[in-house]
Amino acid sequence: MIQRSESLLSEIRELEQLLDGIPETAVIQRISLENRLKSVRQALEQEVVKPKPSCARLTFRGRPVVGSRGIAADFGGKASNAFADAFAAVVAGLNESLHFMGPIPDRAKNQLLITGTAIGSFGFEFELPADSLFPDQEKTEEALQRMQSLLEASAIGSDDEVAELVDVIHPRAVKKISEFLGVLSHYQAWCGLEFKHKIFKFEGMEQLEKSAGRLKEENIKEGRVTYQGKFLGVLPNSRSFEFHTLQGIIKRKIGVSIEDPDLINREWLKRDSTITLDVVQVGQGRPRFTLNALPN
Repeated sequence: MIQRSESLLSEIRELEQLLDGIPETAVIQRISLENRLKSVRQALEQEVVKPKPSCARLTFRGRPVVGSRGIAADFGGKASNAFADAFAAVVAGLNESLHFMGPIPDRAKNQLLITGTAIGSFGFEFELPADSLFPDQEKTEEALQRMQSLLEASAIGSDDEVAELVDVIHPRAVKKISEFLGVLSHYQAWCGLEFKHKIFKFEGMEQLEKSAGRLKEENIKEGRVTYQGKFLGVLPNSRSFEFHTLQGIIKRKIGVSIEDPDLINREWLKRDSTITLDVVQVGQGRPRFTLNALPN
């Protein structure tokens, strides 16, 4: 397929040749071609600065897959829809716009575009959504990287590693990833995800079912705890803080929702405060405490 920039360059050359062959006295003809040439050059400039979409490969193995020849239509449709839902939920979670109920925010905006089939074990090649805003593209790339990391951690990592990712992504987004794995388990299939030169592939059904079980709601405990005391200090770069309570000094993490952690040093240091920490615990791992909101 000819790239759009190549097509625009070709049209610019044709228009310039046409203009060279038209005398200066043919004013009306020249104005029409010059206007068209100007608009094509502007389109080319926009095409050059527009970020190129990132690409990834999602492949499957198992009962619904016939080597590299094809895949059962009902499984392919359900699996790709479940993966797309999970991706959109993770993007919304990273953007802090995802709620525990209701439609997934910007679901249409964060559509994955299937651009071809993956060779080898059968699957799909797709592009991540991208437009003229670089931060949006960075969020979608981070979302896919987080999904890949969570799949890997839930398969071969520790409970603490899973909890760290769950804490960042959002519980509802994790549930969507669990639902995707549930579709695969139902059809006795497993998958691999390749993105930005990193590849993770489940080794088989046993490993996939282990991953799906670790991401189920009943294996992930969430809650909140409240402390009264005083901030002793904040390390903005490591996003951690120390807080003095009647029970002793606690050291905890600061969530990404607090954009400027140093604000605590400036406005809350050694003042009586009440803080609420979100708690996430996966399986038998240690509870993970995170400050996601400043004191009231």
